[in-house]
Formats: sequence, C-alpha cells, structure tokens
Amino acid sequence: MGRNLQNGDRLRPVDLARGHGLSTQAVRNYEEAGILPAAGRTPHGYRTYTSLHAGALRAFLALVPGHGHQTATSILRAVNENAADEAFRLIDESHAQLLDDRRTLQTVESALGDLEPARAPGVESVPAVVSGPGDTFIGPLADRLGIRPATLRKWERAGLVHPRRDPITGYRVYGEADVRDARLAHQLRRGGYLLEQIAPLIAQVRAAGGLEPLEAALRDWHGRLSSRGRAMLNGAAELETYLRQRG
Repeated sequence: MGRNLQNGDRLRPVDLARGHGLSTQAVRNYEEAGILPAAGRTPHGYRTYTSLHAGALRAFLALVPGHGHQTATSILRAVNENAADEAFRLIDESHAQLLDDRRTLQTVESALGDLEPARAPGVESVPAVVSGPGDTFIGPLADRLGIRPATLRKWERAGLVHPRRDPITGYRVYGEADVRDARLAHQLRRGGYLLEQIAPLIAQVRAAGGLEPLEAALRDWHGRLSSRGRAMLNGAAELETYLRQRG
C-alpha cells in the first residue's frame, strides 16, 4: 500500500542517518525493530530507503519525547503492520497516563495548605503534640496509601517519616504530621521523584524552611508535564503526516 506513494528518490542508509543525526547502525536497528518499513534492496543487496522511510523515522523521533521509546516503537510497529487502531490505543493510554499524572500533581498541590501550620505573630513554631484521634499504625496507614508496610519502613529509614514508638508495645505510631508526610511522599513518588530527592524537601518543610523547596519541585513537575503534552502534540502531527504518506 505504501510502496505506491514512495517517490523515485532512493536514500542510502547513510543519507537517512545523517538527515536525522543518527548512525547507520541505528537506522538498521530501527528497521529490524519494525519502526521503519522493510527497506528495498539493490541488485547487489544494499539497502535503499525512500521518503516513506524518512517519514516513519521523523514520526518515531517526534513520538519518543512524549510517549517514551518503548511506546513509540510499538506505535510505529503497529502502523507498519496496518494496525492503526492498535497505534491509536497506545496513544490513548499515554494521554490517560498524562492526565493521571496531572491529577496527582493537583492532589499534591491541594495538600500545600497543610504543610505549614498557622502560628500567631511572634510565636516560634513548635512541634505539634499528637493525640489519640489522629494516630494510626503502620498496617492501616499502608492500606490507606495502597503500599506495603515495608515501604513505610523504607521511607522511615530514608527520613521521610518519623513515627514515634509506643512506650509499652514498641509499635510505630503515626501522628497526623507523619500521615501528612507519608501522603506527600507517596504522591511525589508517583510523580517520578526519588527518595533522595523527596527527603530534603520534606525535611526542609518540616524544619521551618518554608514551602519554597516543595514549590520549586512542583514548578519543575508542571514544566515536565507541559513539555510532555507539547511533545505529544508534535508527535501526533508527524504521525499524521506519515499515515497520509502510507495512504
């Protein structure tokens, strides 16, 4: 189907590679992975490419920033196998993930008001005295967050939460502040942040460093989501051009 739309200009592997800042081996790898349609061959067995292959390569490279290498590969492979509906499904899944990440960010931002307790003017901030109604234990908190108790223990070792110990049983007791920190750590982990990146944010906020460290992280998170969204638009435009080439 696509062969009738290819022009008569033949491109060598090196031509296709140089035009996109790649090595000739990368181009061959992309063909073997199904990202590019199968190349033509000269009577001597050398690969030849056309504008259709160039269109496929442009589409793939444009899709990668928004969808990732693996999904972009699957999208192009589906298109080249005449399974456009599968390609569209993969794109829909990426957009759904982006929307979910935006909702996660909104959830983190909505908790900002709880991160810095109100205080009277001129009064030093003091740790809150946690009483019974806000207390919980490791099992119920893990269930609430949808994680394993072992994860909470790992976060404790990383300095993300500081539960106290019951003087009689020795059990970990999570007060309201600990629950807040655990929820914040959970949301930031979902946003792609590493424990070593999260720990200083929570520690600085907890130590009256203000909300600036967290706000800077959220601004960066906003920027990354916006970049992914724009990259998806650019990838969609190049993919549409390639689909039109194929006919």
